[in-house]
Amino acid sequence: MFGTENLNLAPPLVEVGKFDELVKAGQTISFALSPSDNSLAVYIKNVNPPTTDKNRAVDDEQPVYFASLNAVPSSERRLFLTDTLVIFTAFQKLLQNAASQEPGWIQSEQCLTMIRKLAIDYVNFIKECWVHASQPIPRPDGPLQFSSDHYRSLYTCFSLFVVLYLPEPGYEQAPVADELMEWLNTHFIEPSTEEGDQLSALDRPWEDETFWPYLTRQVFQIAILRGLSKASLFFLGVLQQHPSDKLQRLTSTLIPLVESQPRLMNFTAEKEFAYAIRRWGDKVKALRIEMDRVPENARFDDFDNWWDKLSDIVGILEGRQEVIQRVCEDLGADWKEVCVAWSIFVDPRMRRQDIPEVVSQILSDMPPDPTDAEDVIHAALFSGQPAEALQHAHQLDCWLSAHFADILESLQLIESDVDDDSGLSLRDQYILSYADYLHSDSALWRITVDYMYSCGDIGQKRADEVLLRVPLRLHEQNSDLKVDPRIRAGDIVGVLKDVNKTCFEYKRESVRRTVCRIAAQTLVSDKDYGLAVSYCTSAEDWRGLARIVDRVLDEYITSGSQKFTQYALAIAPSVQELRTQSTIQGVFVHRLIFAVRYARFHELIQKQEYQDAASDLIAIFVEDVAPTSWWAVVLCDCVQLLQYAPALLFSSSGASLLLQKLEEIFVRTSQGAGDDYLSVLTRVIRGQGEKEALERLKTVRLALARYFARSLALGVGGG
Repeated sequence: MFGTENLNLAPPLVEVGKFDELVKAGQTISFALSPSDNSLAVYIKNVNPPTTDKNRAVDDEQPVYFASLNAVPSSERRLFLTDTLVIFTAFQKLLQNAASQEPGWIQSEQCLTMIRKLAIDYVNFIKECWVHASQPIPRPDGPLQFSSDHYRSLYTCFSLFVVLYLPEPGYEQAPVADELMEWLNTHFIEPSTEEGDQLSALDRPWEDETFWPYLTRQVFQIAILRGLSKASLFFLGVLQQHPSDKLQRLTSTLIPLVESQPRLMNFTAEKEFAYAIRRWGDKVKALRIEMDRVPENARFDDFDNWWDKLSDIVGILEGRQEVIQRVCEDLGADWKEVCVAWSIFVDPRMRRQDIPEVVSQILSDMPPDPTDAEDVIHAALFSGQPAEALQHAHQLDCWLSAHFADILESLQLIESDVDDDSGLSLRDQYILSYADYLHSDSALWRITVDYMYSCGDIGQKRADEVLLRVPLRLHEQNSDLKVDPRIRAGDIVGVLKDVNKTCFEYKRESVRRTVCRIAAQTLVSDKDYGLAVSYCTSAEDWRGLARIVDRVLDEYITSGSQKFTQYALAIAPSVQELRTQSTIQGVFVHRLIFAVRYARFHELIQKQEYQDAASDLIAIFVEDVAPTSWWAVVLCDCVQLLQYAPALLFSSSGASLLLQKLEEIFVRTSQGAGDDYLSVLTRVIRGQGEKEALERLKTVRLALARYFARSLALGVGGG
């Protein structure tokens, strides 16, 4: 499920044992990582590729395998990952608050209480997932990616972590037996009633070979469960009907001892608890003395040595280590139950700091199952080795190791120093490993960067790269009729809005601007210039804005006035906003204004609103918004208006201004500045030179001459 050092491709690219043949053939296996997730393409390539492809045969084509370092989380798993992020985020805010407090506040009772609460939130949520995964309900998406037993393992591990490393403030030095007992009862003790039902149906159940093992197990579980079950009470009572009067007497003493073993929770002070334990222990010793007085020949009935069986039960209550361990092994219990029994019988006042030494003794004889990651994690936690627990937790589920490490560093239980080689702390290594797993699903980019941004400079740089490669799905947004007008009004919506919000939250302004630039470039390639300008404005990318304006103006040259008008008017809503931006260089604004004004001029021409068109054309020159390279093109466009027969559209001063601009072009061209004035016109007339461009402008001069002649003939003047 999680990252692996090996990827097995089926069918294999190279058969086992034949890689040397591949190398001899001048080839090797290569791969390319996906920029959007942690998948990769694997393929065979030539070590020394040919310089030309002319002679390449079709047979040289090689298959490309697409593989992933992790299994992409299923819908059920994705829900678990996203919901636990809420707790992780709350924990990060707590740590940020701690950084602003006085030194050492994070170890204060107030902070530890909040850390404990958040850790318990993790436990409760895992429990809910386990319960849900255990339900026999229809699952439309197919079998669960992670079984209910997997979530049960997470539940037992995280709850043990809380018990051992996050005690309730004020109880750090209190005896730990009750809490260990509750943890063991919750997760592992399940008393069986089937065997008891069979024995209870017998008149003389002690004659059955399963009676004494069952009774021993029941009494052992009674002591751990701290609640006498009806079955246990029944069978202890049955022994009072045993033919041996000595066993009857011993049993009558044993029952109240088992029932009355002191619990810390029932006392207001540990001193009182310690006193009660001593008195109770004295009663157990008295029972042992009474047992030892039973003659050897009276310790048997017709079926078994009842004294030995009862001695084991009393030995447990006495806290005899060898008896507890042997009985646990005989009953099929493991080292965990021995540890808990030790804290109840051997050392009822055992503290958390005492547990590792005790566990070390027990594990030397009853080691954990090395093939069971859950059991190994339990052993590491009991042994006071959190760093080792992290290693095994990572094998079970990288989610578990990441959230363990996050809390452990805050508690100063693992080193927070940065490793010289990796540049990461131990906590950050596990968090980033988990983030890599999240990155297997590009849809989880929000969660991925939340974890990465909590990991110092390296994590921040990696998160930046993730944000820069988030699929923006601009085409989907642009096809949405409801979304598009909002974007054109200046709103940033959809995925890009989420990316913007994330950048703002983590103060990654440079990333935000880059993402907006990427969005603008994508839209420019689709000729959606209006939206591109909006995103450029958001990125404050004024040079990019200039390039967009140039592209729009190029549309006039390549596609004609009609297409140009359509594209330029799309960017018109941005003009007013941009004119108020004091940070924008004037040339960019002027070029944008020119494109919009020139498009409006052509729109008026298309609508045959010639008088307004003439006024706009004069305004372009009066306000000096037209680049000199476009003067010639604009002047050529005025010929139609100069020749308009029904009326004179230009005033004398307007016509004179046009003539002035025209003459400047001729003069400056003769002085060698033709490129500055004629470059666009030469492109409009499809690559012809200055000579042809000047010839075109002569038609403008002729049209102006005729216009002045008409004006004089009609006696029309103007200022």
